Amino acid sequence: MKSDAEIREDVISELRWDPQVSDPDAIGVAVKDGAVTVTGHVPVYAGKLAVDRAAARVYGVRAVADEIQVRLQGEPRDDSDIARAIAHVMEWNTQIPAGAVRARVESGWVRLDGQAGFDYQRREVERMVRHVRGVVAVTNDIKVTPPVSIDRVEAEIEGAFLRAAQFDARHIRVEVSDHTAELHGHVRSLAEAQAAATAAAAAPGVARVNSHLVIAS
Repeated sequence: MKSDAEIREDVISELRWDPQVSDPDAIGVAVKDGAVTVTGHVPVYAGKLAVDRAAARVYGVRAVADEIQVRLQGEPRDDSDIARAIAHVMEWNTQIPAGAVRARVESGWVRLDGQAGFDYQRREVERMVRHVRGVVAVTNDIKVTPPVSIDRVEAEIEGAFLRAAQFDARHIRVEVSDHTAELHGHVRSLAEAQAAATAAAAAPGVARVNSHLVIAS
């Protein structure tokens, strides 16, 4: 079992190693009982998420609290300009269902709504939008609404778990209700818990994943 001091040093090293973290020295790291709090500032919203992912990859981390601020560099970009850029992104990406998703921008904060047939489409919209210059945060309210059988969804998720190399599926149980997958059991790290949630989210008909997985490191 690693101490909080050891986890903190490992998180700092991971931030310095990750090329998507543009200025690791601008990020503060505090750890208490395996819970990591990251503070500081980044120039783009995607960089904020990169810090979260890097911290979560470290063995021994049980949770990540993000208190990082996005401070845009250069001339500010107005909301109408951001909205036009997002419209082009959604038009050019063939994985995003045409005309099914809408974006509203207020002070750089993007709110997405509409419908998608699969969760990967819902996540693809957010992935593209968060890289648009000027975006400081994203709220994803896109709904996944395909008609599917609960038994089929549970079977597909369990099959995906058994094929996955990132975690041990033997200790995870899945229950599906109203387009929500509930995950129960235990994993060895926060990264494994996130990998399991990602695998469950890829199933047709799953709009949300609630993870109740316990980290038993």
